[in-house]
Amino acid sequence: MSVGYYTPTKVVFGKDAEDKAAEMLQEFGATKVLVHFGSGSVKRTGLLEKVEKNLSDSGIGYVELGGVVPNPRVSLVRTGIEMVREEDIDFILAVGGGSVLDSAKAIGYGAYGGGDVWDFYCGKRTVKGTIPVGAILTLAATGSEMSDSSVITNDETDPVYKRGVNSDFGRVKFALLDPELTYTVSAYQTACGATDIMMHTLERYFHQGDSLDFTDELSFTLLREVIKWAPVALEKPDSYEARANIMWCGTLSHNGLMAVGNSTKGDWACHQIEHELSAEHDVAHGAGLAAVWGSWARYVLETDPQRFAKLGQGVFGESDPEKTIEKFEEFFRSIGMPTDIKGLGLEFGEEECRTAALGVTFGNARTIGNFKVLETEDIYHIYMMASGL
Repeated sequence: MSVGYYTPTKVVFGKDAEDKAAEMLQEFGATKVLVHFGSGSVKRTGLLEKVEKNLSDSGIGYVELGGVVPNPRVSLVRTGIEMVREEDIDFILAVGGGSVLDSAKAIGYGAYGGGDVWDFYCGKRTVKGTIPVGAILTLAATGSEMSDSSVITNDETDPVYKRGVNSDFGRVKFALLDPELTYTVSAYQTACGATDIMMHTLERYFHQGDSLDFTDELSFTLLREVIKWAPVALEKPDSYEARANIMWCGTLSHNGLMAVGNSTKGDWACHQIEHELSAEHDVAHGAGLAAVWGSWARYVLETDPQRFAKLGQGVFGESDPEKTIEKFEEFFRSIGMPTDIKGLGLEFGEEECRTAALGVTFGNARTIGNFKVLETEDIYHIYMMASGL
């Protein structure tokens, strides 16, 4: 298999990038826009008012839809789809972090494709198009601003499901990246974002098959940069240099660059294992990833110890595979991230581990992973390890 690289998103990076919103919308033919955002921070900081004035001054009509929360809900997506249809919206502008972008993409799919938008996320239908989406990013984490991914939580079912769609239709038309917009992100969310960025690179690095050494070296550089700048951003939230480096790492980590030349797009088992935690328990995605990564790594280590050794040497100057895992965990703890499920505030016993493992495999209906293919029993043991059992 050859991994493709497709990045059609137009990126504007730097101070006051958000001032280009109306210009970008006009370039892509927008006439009426759904401005989609979260639960209030863009209002408190004045960003929303600034953006909407920019649109009004340029004669671009818009309507608002706020209320996106972490692990974005399909119920709000459905509201957005109806608004797009009723208001004759021809463009969606996501102002926020990854959750807002994921929700905006889902609205675009549903408004374009008709029917039940959840069909795309549970695999009943394939995305065939979208209402175009643009992004003004306020949180460096998910890389949704240049990725083909969208992950939505179905809060209308019991149990709650969290599912993703990967489609090139999900690549936004433009992304406006102003590092200053991330100054007000809390320390906890900054750390969660840094972890998510690192995981997007690690998920691609671990795979079976051929690897391109140059891509591996790019991965090591990106990981080192996040490890370097995340503590600076935590200590000095308004450090432009720290925020800018982290933001650009986040974008490049998830736009496909870190898999070019490799045999596959990566492993992605940790993301699937974490999704079950954040769907049922609403934990922060980055924290959930940190909580399970070390257990996953130790469980699959013997599949290819040299892959771990190369990673450790490239990132830490440490070629011992087990110590490499420990070094990553030490970093996560140093920025306030958990390295086990208890650190998420959850108490998992054998029953919870079994239930979660069955959820990951859709009741034994699928396997996950590429570096090491994991079945329900494997995932159960990883949950057990992450729970200290």
